[in-house]
Order: sequence, then C-alpha cells, then structure tokens
Amino acid sequence: MTWWYLLLAFFQLFSLKTSAFSVGIGVWINGRGSTTTTASTQAPPTGTSSSSSSVVAGIDLNHANLKGSLVKELSFLTYLSIIHLNSNRFSGTIPESFRELQYLTELDLSNNQFSGPFPTSTLRIPNLIYLDLRFNSFSGEVPDELFVGGLDGIFLNNNQFEGQIPMILWNSQASVITLANNKFSGSIPASFGHAGPGIREALFLNNELTGCIPEGIGFLSDVEVLDLSFNSLTGHLPSSLSCLSDIEVLNIAHNQFSGELPDLVCDLKSLLNLTVSYNFFSGFSQDCDKLFFRNVGFDFSGNCIPGRDMQRPPPECMGIPGGGLSCLRIPAAKAVACSRAMVQGSQMPAMPYTSPASFPYLP
Repeated sequence: MTWWYLLLAFFQLFSLKTSAFSVGIGVWINGRGSTTTTASTQAPPTGTSSSSSSVVAGIDLNHANLKGSLVKELSFLTYLSIIHLNSNRFSGTIPESFRELQYLTELDLSNNQFSGPFPTSTLRIPNLIYLDLRFNSFSGEVPDELFVGGLDGIFLNNNQFEGQIPMILWNSQASVITLANNKFSGSIPASFGHAGPGIREALFLNNELTGCIPEGIGFLSDVEVLDLSFNSLTGHLPSSLSCLSDIEVLNIAHNQFSGELPDLVCDLKSLLNLTVSYNFFSGFSQDCDKLFFRNVGFDFSGNCIPGRDMQRPPPECMGIPGGGLSCLRIPAAKAVACSRAMVQGSQMPAMPYTSPASFPYLP
C-alpha cells in the first residue's frame, strides 16, 4: 500500500507546483514493471477557494496492472472530477470517504476484483454522472437510492447482485442502465415504463427474471437497445412494444414467450436487429417476413412455428411454460395509442424530468 501514499503525496505536491496541463508519471509497482499514470490538473472550480494555483482534477490508472485496495486518503484530492481505475486487480470495498469528492462526475472501477455489498458511498457523491462497477464481485441487493439521483450511466453488469430490481427504477434519469449477467429475480417492475424519456439502452439479459413484460414498456419511446434475453419471462408480448419508435436492437431470446409474434413488433421502423429465438412463439405473418427485405437481422430459430426451419421438436411445443395466455393479454389487432395515457389505471405520479447531461462513454 505504500505506493498509494507516495502517489497521493506526489499528486498533492504536483497540484501546488504546476499550472494546468497533463503529465505522465512512471511508477514502479510491486517490482513487476512500470506503468504510466496520468494526472490532469486545472484551476479550482469557480466559486471555490484554494491555496494552490491548480488542482488535481483527474486520475487515470486504466490497464495499469495494479493490485491492492483503495485508500480513504484518495478523498484528500478534493477537486477530482474523474477517477478511472478500470482493468486492474484492485480488491476490497470502496472507502466511505469517497462521498467527500463533491466534484467527481465519473467513477470507473470496472474489471477489478472488488467485492462486498453495493458501495453506497458512491451514491453520496453529489455530482456523479457516470458509475461503472462492471466485472467485479459485488453482491447482495441494489439499493433504491441508485435510481433516485442524477446518474446518467449505470453499469452493474457481470457482478453477483441479486434480489428484485427496485420498484423505484421508474424514477431513474439514466440514459444507459445495464444490469446484465447478475442474479436479479422476480418480475420487471411495472413502473419501468415510467422511467425518464432519456433512456437509450436497457440491458437486463442473463438474470433470473420471471413474469411478463410490463405493458408500460411502450412509454420508453426513445429507447434504442432493449435486451431481455436469457431470463424466464413468459406470456404474449405487449402491444405497446409498437410504441418503441427509435428501437434498433430488440433481443428477447431464450425466454418462454408464446403466442403469435405481433406484426406491430415487426413493423418497427428503426429496427436493425430482432432476436426472438428459443421461445415458444407459434407463428408470425408476412410483415415479419419482410424484415429480411429490409436487411434487418431476424433470428426466430428454436420456436414452435410450423413449416419453418430450425424449430423445436413438436413434443417440446405441447406444454408451453407459463401457459399460452398468461399475463391476461390478448394481442391487439391494430396499433395502440403511444402515449402515457394508454395504460389505464396507472397509479404512477407524473414526475418532472430534466434531460441528463451528456458525456462520452468510456471504452
């Protein structure tokens, strides 16, 4: 751990001695070789007072082959706005002191060996926009507070999170939510369709989700990627899917959906890829056949569609998991009204929504 303190000491001295620019620092770690650490400096934020002419604004230690745990003294670098530590071998938990980093907007801890419950200290960082915890070993339930703040990017995939997805998901203002490759169970919250209109990508694949796709999914009119594959979702598809006018990638493969694949889904104008393989669909119409002429990727293998190649053996289609008419939903014969009034009896309150700040997503 000595190298952490040496690095912090250098950064603090660096912020006192230099004007605004970036510098490469060679650091010897564990006798294994050198790496390059980038420390970005800039003037203190407007309206603040500082005894130095410049401050450390960012730390980039991506792909540096570092290991050990994070020290609470990182919060001494008060003006940090970016911490990128992805693709190392850091372990342990996230220090509670991180909540003191009031100017931090991006925290990337992905592809490490962190463990323990969800690091709630990250939710106390007042200006955080981008939170990336992918490819670690965090476990337990996800707190409601994750979907209450102003996060624009929420990346939790490839951990060991479990339990139900919080009902408060509808309150999220994120444009990207990835919960893939965890152990989430239960149904997709009925409130999901009431999430802020800025959501562009929702990735829930490879969990243990059950039940139906909520009718309110059609409220997500700006979503471009929706992946619900590799779960145990059942029933007919909601007609409100026809309201996803901007969707480019829709993947519901490896579930237990049944009935006819609605024409309304195949008619989505922005589609680039539609994957419905390995369900129990019993057919689709000529409108779905036209996807091939539109150069839309369309995979319907592993279903129960008569006269089509690469379908399930007939005995597998005799008993449809969940029942053929589960969800009490009959496919609509024509397009539904794509507005927030289309689901009757909704108890979800109207919420003001502010478009989240945009930023370039990290590799």
